[in-house]
Amino acid sequence: MPKLNFSRHVTSLFSPQPSNGSTLEQKLNPSFGRSPLRLTPSPYISDKSLTKRWSKLATLTDQALLLDEMTLEHAELYNKNIEHFIGTVKLPVGIAGPLRVNGLHANDDYLVPLATTEAALVASYNRGAQLITEAGGASAMLLNEGVSRTPVFIFNSLLEAGQFVAWVVTQYDHFKHIAESTTAHGKLHDINVNLEGNHVYLVFEYHTGDASGQNMVTIATNEVYHFILSQSPIEPKEAFLDGNLSGDKKPNAHTLRHVRGKKVAAEVKLSKQLVEKYLHTTPEKMMRFGQVTTTGAALSGGIGVNAHYANALAALYIACGQDAACVAESAVGITRMEVSEDGSLYASVTLPNLMVGTVGGGTGLPTQKACLEIMKLSGSGKAKALAEVAAALCLAGELSIVGAFCADHFSRAHQKLAR
Repeated sequence: MPKLNFSRHVTSLFSPQPSNGSTLEQKLNPSFGRSPLRLTPSPYISDKSLTKRWSKLATLTDQALLLDEMTLEHAELYNKNIEHFIGTVKLPVGIAGPLRVNGLHANDDYLVPLATTEAALVASYNRGAQLITEAGGASAMLLNEGVSRTPVFIFNSLLEAGQFVAWVVTQYDHFKHIAESTTAHGKLHDINVNLEGNHVYLVFEYHTGDASGQNMVTIATNEVYHFILSQSPIEPKEAFLDGNLSGDKKPNAHTLRHVRGKKVAAEVKLSKQLVEKYLHTTPEKMMRFGQVTTTGAALSGGIGVNAHYANALAALYIACGQDAACVAESAVGITRMEVSEDGSLYASVTLPNLMVGTVGGGTGLPTQKACLEIMKLSGSGKAKALAEVAAALCLAGELSIVGAFCADHFSRAHQKLAR
């Protein structure tokens, strides 16, 4: 087996190499001076700011590609969603479905819009959705909901931390009143205390109605946080509005047993004949694949076990005006497949981190609202249903991709559709 000459490789990489008289040091040193690419300091959308930005950008690309007629017409609508606006990016949107969902809140056949540039993705979800629908639909249940913000307070000693906690636990009703005074829809329903040495983390957990709620809970908790700083009989040495215990936009194991956003489970039972017809494999092989890949997930240090929730959620979130960065946490969950006594396949997904809303954020923007309207899930009273549809969509994708691997069709599908 050939040996890598590591020292020669490192020497080659880091030795200064002449390039038009430059050295490594000259290339990597700080470069001071005003940048010619500096844009208007105003973050807001106006005719003046757009003109100024495009006076610099016009030499780099065609303005009409990003700032077309429809974008200009609706530009003012984006003021609450973006800063330093220059236009919009168009992504292809496909439809998967019909996807039949028999849920506590979602009870219908849904055509699900997915925005993606990945070939074969929509086709895969469409296949899984049609399979679920022919089997009578997926059962889906919203299990829990709550969005958290977690301020941290640092004291000189464990004694001071304990005294602070003794005061905090008497203040719940007061904290609730302060937090809920900032929002018409948010409700503070729990506060958990986590003590780590002389650090105290307070987990404020809210119900956020039909909004995804990250901004809502931040504003509400900020009011309580500043009340604590001004009124606590034990003054913290330092404090921060969030101590990173919430799992916000990060995969984390805690919510597998708890919740962030909306926790939903979905299941379906597929006859052997349906598995063979749609997926060209058997329930036994799909269950075996699940067992082997669960071991693989454990070996890789994965949180939860699933094939590709992120594909469904990223495409759905982008199409429907959700916070796409929340896919980092939303794509945590567990897929399970078993062969029933009658030879059919039982498949389920449990997703504890679905950060979805049908009001606020990007949900009111023209094209995103249109995608929600396709599912009849735009506006108040629809967020719980959207969460159940999202879970059923993930179930469709798990069935399709596992079937593709078991039938040895995965690579073939990508070669056919991506080329």
